[in-house]
Amino acid sequence: MASAKRYSDSDLEQFKQVILNKMKIAREELTDLSASLQSSNPNGTDDTSGAYATLEDGAATLDKESIHQLAGRQQKFLQQLEAALTRIENKTYGICRTTGELIQKERLLAVPHTTQSMAAKLRQN
Repeated sequence: MASAKRYSDSDLEQFKQVILNKMKIAREELTDLSASLQSSNPNGTDDTSGAYATLEDGAATLDKESIHQLAGRQQKFLQQLEAALTRIENKTYGICRTTGELIQKERLLAVPHTTQSMAAKLRQN
């Protein structure tokens, strides 16, 4: 692991840009999910016989539940990214909350909201 106590300001700025980009994409996806929840069922069952209508209504309910779950995950992801931005501002970003060591840069670029090094994460499981 690196011997530095924290990442440099230029590294933190790079991480910030990665996080801001991921936040932009996540917000767009959340907007799309919200829009699909608000729209009526595009595969309407108005012209379908009664037997199929019941099946389609069940499928539509399942779809809405799935979309709600996805939207919830997106909101949680956005909150985690916001927390990562706060850590950047506090200059504590990239420090493993378990070991106190720097998290590998490659891991932070791949999973910018992480608060643990791979070693700490693997020990947790």
